[in-house]
Amino acid sequence: MTTLIKKARKLGLDNIVVSSPANISSLISIDECEGLLSLLIKDDKIRFLLYTDFRYEIMVRRLAPHVEIKNIARFKPLGKKIGYEGTISHGQFLKWQDKNKDAEFVDFTEAINFVRAIKSEAEILRIKAAEELTCSIWEEASQSFRPGMTERDMARIIKTLMNLKGDGEAFDTIVCIGKNAAECHHVPDETVWNGEEPILVDMGVKLNGVCSDLTRNILPKKQSRLYRTVYSTVLKANKEAIKAVRPGVSCKALHDLAHRIIADAGFGDAFQHSLGHGVGYEIHELPKVSKRSKDVLKEGMIFTIEPGIYLEGKLGVRIEDLVLVTQTGCEVLSRTAK
Repeated sequence: MTTLIKKARKLGLDNIVVSSPANISSLISIDECEGLLSLLIKDDKIRFLLYTDFRYEIMVRRLAPHVEIKNIARFKPLGKKIGYEGTISHGQFLKWQDKNKDAEFVDFTEAINFVRAIKSEAEILRIKAAEELTCSIWEEASQSFRPGMTERDMARIIKTLMNLKGDGEAFDTIVCIGKNAAECHHVPDETVWNGEEPILVDMGVKLNGVCSDLTRNILPKKQSRLYRTVYSTVLKANKEAIKAVRPGVSCKALHDLAHRIIADAGFGDAFQHSLGHGVGYEIHELPKVSKRSKDVLKEGMIFTIEPGIYLEGKLGVRIEDLVLVTQTGCEVLSRTAK
C-alpha cells in the first residue's frame, strides 16, 4: 500500500477508482466482490469507499470493517485529479467525466497492476498452497488415465478433482493427445488415447481467491529421436531460465535466454509465445516475460516459466513451472516431477 501511495502522490492524484474485481480483491482482501473501490488519498493515509449493492454489503462489513460502504447507484468520482483503470468502458468513462467536469482523469492501470505484481507474504502463502494442490491433483489424475479415454474424459477427471479439493479451475484445462499438442491452446475433444502417445496437460486450480498454473507431459512409451530432442531442448530451456531468475533481471532477457536455447537446437520458429506471465488473483498478471517486455524482476513476484516447441502435424511439448522471486534467486513452487 505504501508503494501505491507513493505512485499516486508522484502523479498528484487525490483519488484512485478501482473497477476490476481482481484489483479490488488485492486491495481489501475480499474475493469476488463487484463494484467500484474509491481510494481517497490524503497525506500518507487512504480512505476506502466501496460502491456496491446489497449482495455484498454484509460480507464487506464482516471481512473488511475499515471499508466504508456506499450505494453503487450514487457513485460520483471525487477529487480534482483522479486515477482510473483503463479497463472500464468508454461509456462509463464519459459518465464519470459528466459527474465531475472539473476533474482531471489519469490512466493508473499500469501502476496499480505493477503494485499487485509484488505479492504480500499472505498472498505468497495462498499461491503456494494453490500450486501445491495443482501438483497433487495432477499426480492423482494422471495415474487414472487409461487407454480408450478421450481428451475430454481426462479434462473432466481433472475438473472434478479441482471442484472437490479446491474452488474449481483457474482456467479451462488443456489436454492434448499426440499431435494435438502442436496446438498451443488446444481445446480437449474426442481424440482417444491409445496408451502409447504422449499427452500434454496445462492446468491450474483456483483456491482461496488465487490461481495456479502447471504444464506437464506424459511421455510416449516409444520415443522417436525427434520427440527426445524436442523434450530435452524444452527441459533445458526451462531449467536454464529458472537458474537465471533473480531480482534485477529483465523479463526480456529471461525470455531471450530460453528462446536462444530453443533456436540453437533448430526450433526457433516453433516457439512463438512468451516465456511466461505473472499469476495471482488472475491467471495472467504482471510481470510479462516476453521479447517485448519492459518489466524487471523484483523480489515477491510470482510468474510462470513455460518454454515450448510446437511442430504442426507431429508433436508439441511445453514444460511449465511457477516460480517465486526471492532475495537471491527464485523458489520453484511446482514440485511435481517433469
